[in-house]
Amino acid sequence: MSKFPLKPLLDLSQLRLDEATRRLGELITGEQQAEQRLQMLVEYRAEYHTRFLEAARNGLGRDSWQNYQSFLGRLDAAIDQAGTMAEASKQRTAEGKEEWIAKRGRVKAFDTLEQRHRSRLDQAELRREQKALDEHSSRRASQKEIE
Repeated sequence: MSKFPLKPLLDLSQLRLDEATRRLGELITGEQQAEQRLQMLVEYRAEYHTRFLEAARNGLGRDSWQNYQSFLGRLDAAIDQAGTMAEASKQRTAEGKEEWIAKRGRVKAFDTLEQRHRSRLDQAELRREQKALDEHSSRRASQKEIE
């Protein structure tokens, strides 16, 4: 059976697809972690703001008021930064998915070519076998006519 001439390209594209799959998995994990960090900060800010409101109802001194406000400001900045990071992570994941889709398409194309190659080889083998069978049958028929 003849070897598929594009087999090295198929193997290389499969390796690249495997790497893109691994990378996409890492990107998805990173995106999930970034979303979790953002959600955790948002929840913590809400809890801290509730504590601030409760403390304010009970009476707060100027220093405590400023400490709460300052910390809420730092939490808001951290939330903004985490949101930016989560958005960037989503973008990287989308790009990784596009790369994975492109590499998967390339592997599928080479795989289709390999399947066609095998099919042509199988058809040629069937034709050879049929020809040999026909020749054998023809010789037997000729021998019977001679007898």
